[in-house]
Amino acid sequence: MNWRKSTYSDGGDGNTCVEIADVPPRIAIRDSKAPARAALTVPASAFTALIDHLKEDPWSEPGAPG
Repeated sequence: MNWRKSTYSDGGDGNTCVEIADVPPRIAIRDSKAPARAALTVPASAFTALIDHLKEDPWSEPGAPG
């Protein structure tokens, strides 16, 4: 698999690293700090919907009222 890290996973103290790989018709997602562990796979359409939702309504900052 060809894993790539999100450009947004680089901030902070480096503890939020996520990598994805295309595995048609699915997307694989893993923690870059533990690449030997199992990856989560989801349908590509669900992953696209998640990303689109996060672009429109990103999670609030930690500690913010939700």
